Amino acid sequence: MFKNLKSDLPASIVVFFVALPLCLGIALASDAPLFSGLIAGIVGGIVVGFLSGSQIGVSGPAAGLAVIVASAIVTLGSWENFLVAVVLGGVIQIIFGILKLGIIGYYFPSSVIKGMLTGIGVIIILKQIPYFFGIDKNPEGDWAFLQIDGENTISELLKTLNALISGNFDKGATIIALIAITILLVWSIVLSSKGRFFQLVQGPLVAVVVGVVFFFITKDSSLALSADHLVSVPVPESFSDMKSLFAFPNFEVIGRTDVIVAGFTIALVASLETLLCVEATDKLDPHKRVTPTNRELLAQGTGNVVSGFIGGLPITQVIVRSSANIQSGGQTKASAIIHGFFLLISVLVIPKVLNYIPLSVLAAILFIVGYKLAKPSTFKAMYNGGWMQFVPFIVTVLGIVFLDLLKGIGLGLAVGIFIVLFRSYKNSHFLHKEGEDVDDGKIKMTLAEEVTFFNKGAILKELDRIPENSTLELDVRNTRYLDNDIIEILEDFAFKAKERNIKIKLFSERGVVENPDSFIAFFKTEKL
Repeated sequence: MFKNLKSDLPASIVVFFVALPLCLGIALASDAPLFSGLIAGIVGGIVVGFLSGSQIGVSGPAAGLAVIVASAIVTLGSWENFLVAVVLGGVIQIIFGILKLGIIGYYFPSSVIKGMLTGIGVIIILKQIPYFFGIDKNPEGDWAFLQIDGENTISELLKTLNALISGNFDKGATIIALIAITILLVWSIVLSSKGRFFQLVQGPLVAVVVGVVFFFITKDSSLALSADHLVSVPVPESFSDMKSLFAFPNFEVIGRTDVIVAGFTIALVASLETLLCVEATDKLDPHKRVTPTNRELLAQGTGNVVSGFIGGLPITQVIVRSSANIQSGGQTKASAIIHGFFLLISVLVIPKVLNYIPLSVLAAILFIVGYKLAKPSTFKAMYNGGWMQFVPFIVTVLGIVFLDLLKGIGLGLAVGIFIVLFRSYKNSHFLHKEGEDVDDGKIKMTLAEEVTFFNKGAILKELDRIPENSTLELDVRNTRYLDNDIIEILEDFAFKAKERNIKIKLFSERGVVENPDSFIAFFKTEKL
């Protein structure tokens, strides 16, 4: 596990700086205690990291659950009551893993998974623009189109544009963000190949250190950064203060129906988001390793039980941190585990130092992450793949940008299913029309390997178009499944064929049958 520390240690540092503001921002967006986001990040890194079979996935609090969490806290009456639902959700996830339900993740089309990755990349870029210029009222980690501060992604961008035109943006935040993104680009494009030092010491760490130095240098100048533009980690002054940051479940409410419903909802959404992320990270993995999905559900469930017991938010595997890990050269699960320990140590030892990190520097880091997920070449490749690939892809992207993650995926999946049904409708049979490579008056219809009720319309239409006084050669030799609805259509056609003087030759593995009396009787004995 720890054999690739030269790659995993630098990657874990990058993941740490990406995870820190997201853990806090998601907690704020969830109307939960800020420390609960850090607890979830620590447990997701250490506990889930050890138990997971994913080599490059990183777990922690997820933006996709923020609305569910905020609503459940109000519905259940208190934070302590909600923690019972988190623990219960973890137990249900463990049961999902035991029942081997992890296979669900494999039924999402590749175009939807790629759309999810690209959509998240686009939304990261759009959401970080206000932070880059110091116009950052909305909490970091709120990825939904409709923001909790009353704005939306577009209105926030327009407000930022107006601020830039009028000069009402924060110049200090903007300057250090420009310096940070320059460091990141120079480090990755020029310096990363210049020696081992530049490979071990990652650009994001340098950018953050420069950001902290900038804060102190400009502290008493016109470029000084206010607390609104800095990371905000709870700073306990004593051991009793530290203890007060933890909360524990109120198990007296465990039998309440609303608690059980909330727990099942958390388990279902967290499992789905995890399985989608697993599918996506496996595609990004340069070694193309395959994550055991049932083991991942067991790991995530255990993580949620632990997180809920000590006052943390629900956990899922998350694509932003996972992709940052991959892009930074993470090779094994050690990078996820080490990032969890970094979160733990930093919160215990240097919380005041963390509060000197400018949010605009972290926005610059996330810009790079977002761009690598949403490269223009991805759009071009999907477009070149044809409309059946591009349409579900772009619908997923637009759904994520203008709705939220889960709704975007749902829309993409719905379009993908429609396209599958359309292809099934079109590919149920192959028809040779009159005069095309067959004798005059003969029409040959070859049925596909699997023909279901989705194909009823297409086959019925073709049968009705067969002219009188002709011969239909129906070939089912390669057909392995024929839906009963299709057999009934053929039965009805056989009756009509007698009235229209249409002869039928049925070709099957048993031989040729002319004008079969009953298709239903025939296919009862035919092994398809």
